[in-house]
Amino acid sequence: MNDLKIKLENICIFRDILNDDVIKSLIKYLEAPSTSSYTEFVSKLYNTSLGDLGKHIENICNKSENIYVKSLASGESIPIFMKDCLCWELDLLKELADLNKKELLKLIDFEGFLPDFQSKKTNIKDNYIDRCKNISKYGYGIYANNRMFCIDENNKIVPVLNPDKIELTDLIGYERERNIIINNTKALLKNKPASNILLTGDSGTGKSSTVKAVANFLWEDGLRIIEVRKDQLNSIPKILGDLSNNPLKFILFIDDLSFFKDDDSFNILKAVLEGSLNGKSKNVVIYATSNRRHIIKENFSDRQGDDIHINDTIEELVSLSQRFGIQVNFSKPNKKTYIDIVNYLVEKSKIDMPKDELNLLAERFALERGSRSPRIARQFVDTLLASQ
Repeated sequence: MNDLKIKLENICIFRDILNDDVIKSLIKYLEAPSTSSYTEFVSKLYNTSLGDLGKHIENICNKSENIYVKSLASGESIPIFMKDCLCWELDLLKELADLNKKELLKLIDFEGFLPDFQSKKTNIKDNYIDRCKNISKYGYGIYANNRMFCIDENNKIVPVLNPDKIELTDLIGYERERNIIINNTKALLKNKPASNILLTGDSGTGKSSTVKAVANFLWEDGLRIIEVRKDQLNSIPKILGDLSNNPLKFILFIDDLSFFKDDDSFNILKAVLEGSLNGKSKNVVIYATSNRRHIIKENFSDRQGDDIHINDTIEELVSLSQRFGIQVNFSKPNKKTYIDIVNYLVEKSKIDMPKDELNLLAERFALERGSRSPRIARQFVDTLLASQ
């Protein structure tokens, strides 16, 4: 056991794991074995990985932003001595992951109750090397086990703790529109030319849900999505720089985009879409939703002023939307499509109601709200579920 502690203290490539609370508590136990230090180790293991040491070790390996995986991701040639070091450390981490209660308690003389833990057998070495070979699919660091991200108050990319799990099968209608987005995203994943997309249309038609569902559908192929609020648009150039050497593919998602004509962030996004900042990114596309086709909020006075170059002014107002390579419009569904959506959701929710009565209530619900949309259909079905 003392030999294991010394090996851990001299780990190099995966040295960041020494900052992990579970590993720190394990080393503390190996240095000064006691019932208290053992229980502290198991307690931290319970709180992080439900008591599974093997799973925990593999997770911190996959999340490690070490020099080996960073060099591999940027396409650098890895020297043989670094490869040898990686193999030795992975063998050490496998040894660590295989520890059990019986082995650890040999260090202390105690026959009372102490909590147990498990270590599911896993081939850490082969799994990690496979992930490295397919790094454009698995990623590393915070992107290894998370699919959705946002920008925090310090302009850092952070995982979304409770990501939207909506799937493509949850969406009804708009197959043509949805396929345009799916095909463009698949082109990005295949390193083919992919366009930025502007999704326009009426509120509640599923624009945002479609983007998130596509991200969930393709995340195992190496796709991640980062939501950027409108007030964070000035951080996009830095984000693009941070992601430039990342082996994964990314959607920068801007929801409900609109500007007043004098908005400073207008020109920032315009320059990013044009590719004049940092060049056009090969692994990032921008998908934005807007209820306005031209994005910029115009007044009639913008068209009637004494501006000598009034046509140039109007062109400037619509130029941003034209910089998206693809524009997809989600229009309100007609009555038949709306009723079809309701019936699909009712069947999926296993609500038993005569169809004629159901359709009548659904149409009344939409008329009371002055609109038909997938969102209204979902709200109607939710009221039925709540009343059961």
